Amino acid sequence: ARAAARLASAGAPEGSMSMSFMVYRAYGYRGCANSGPAAHYRYDRAMMSKRPHRVAVLALPAVIPLELGIAAEIFGRDPHYRLTVCAEGRSASLPGSGLTVNTPAGLEGLKRADTLIIPGYEDVDAVVSAAVLDAIRAAHARGARLVSICTAAFALAAAGVLDGRPATTHWRWTAELQGRYPRIDVLPNRLFVDDGDVLTSAGVTTGIDLSLHLIRRDFGSAAANTRARGLVAPPQRQGGQAQFIERLMPDASGDQLGRLRDWMLANLGLPLDLGMLANRAHVSRRTLSRRFREETGVSPMAWLADARIDRAREILETTTEPVENIGRLTGLGAPAAQAGSGRVAQP
Repeated sequence: ARAAARLASAGAPEGSMSMSFMVYRAYGYRGCANSGPAAHYRYDRAMMSKRPHRVAVLALPAVIPLELGIAAEIFGRDPHYRLTVCAEGRSASLPGSGLTVNTPAGLEGLKRADTLIIPGYEDVDAVVSAAVLDAIRAAHARGARLVSICTAAFALAAAGVLDGRPATTHWRWTAELQGRYPRIDVLPNRLFVDDGDVLTSAGVTTGIDLSLHLIRRDFGSAAANTRARGLVAPPQRQGGQAQFIERLMPDASGDQLGRLRDWMLANLGLPLDLGMLANRAHVSRRTLSRRFREETGVSPMAWLADARIDRAREILETTTEPVENIGRLTGLGAPAAQAGSGRVAQP
């Protein structure tokens, strides 16, 4: 709200905040991956709520321990959230260890959750119980945000909440998910997919990427960046799942343009164009565009627009810098020009 008021006082048209700074920043996970119901308005300003955002983590049988730990660690230690770990019968087995996780709540713990997160589980052929599927559907029907990590997309699919939506899962299982549920638009080369009130991630550690994205949506870039520093994790990771798939002839380097992107982030205020970036990378414009898309999933200029808007959001949220100066520091230009920056970032 403070940022919006500052934009208005600088002469930007009322409402330009939603165009300039609330476009999803995913540095390569965007485009059609973020299409779908515009239900995100319920969560993007969760910071305005007087109570912590309630998160329920549902552990299914043979839950993958790392993915359960990711959700519990990130949201259980963040003061913006109130975490409850749930399981049917208040217990869930851990694959390969003979151990069992006992949880403080059963399926009743899902009834008041604002966000329901389901970590992946070992066997995608396992039958998800009718009680769990009913609980997922009930949470979705009352407006809870649904989030799956890795193979938990199969549980959301079995509940029918992914029909007609874009989604992803671990790259080993994307073809299987598409084959079983042809009504889902499976996007195999995404680290995560944000479809408003339903979000899915790829395998294992992409649960961190998606969790930080949720914090960014709910409480802003500064909160997400602070949590990322605590996790010693990148606030936003470049690339898609393709970089983790074994190839017959692997590239000499999967991040050939990493130094260029670092330089771009350090020089957002400069009038950067494709020719300048190609010269700095010592390649042709066509080669730069091709390699950039291979590594990030988007064009150089789309990535640059995303980075500039993210930086502007963070400055707005954490400083009292005048809007005119923010435009100059980030390369977005005058406030009136910033209203169209959300459109520039689109592929």
